[in-house]
Amino acid sequence: MHVLLVFSHSEGRLLSQEQFRDTTKATAAYEAAEAAHSGDENLEIVLVAADSIDTIMKTHGHYFRISDDSLFSDLLSVTASR
Repeated sequence: MHVLLVFSHSEGRLLSQEQFRDTTKATAAYEAAEAAHSGDENLEIVLVAADSIDTIMKTHGHYFRISDDSLFSDLLSVTASR
C-alpha cells in the first residue's frame, strides 16, 4: 500500500491523505501534488509505502499526531473495509 500525505507546517496539520494499491498511480499522484505545490515551503508532500497502516503509524506517526483526527479515522475506515 502507498499513502500520499500533504502536511501543512504553517497550520501544523495533515491536510490530506490518499491511499493507493497501485505503485504507478501513487507515483503519478505524488508527482502531480509536487507540481501543483511547487515552491510552497509550508507544505510537505510525502509518498509512503508500507505493508499496513500500522506500519505507517509507527514510522510516520508524527504526521498524524497533530492533525485532524477525522482524516486519519477516514483512512482507517477505508483500510478496514478492504
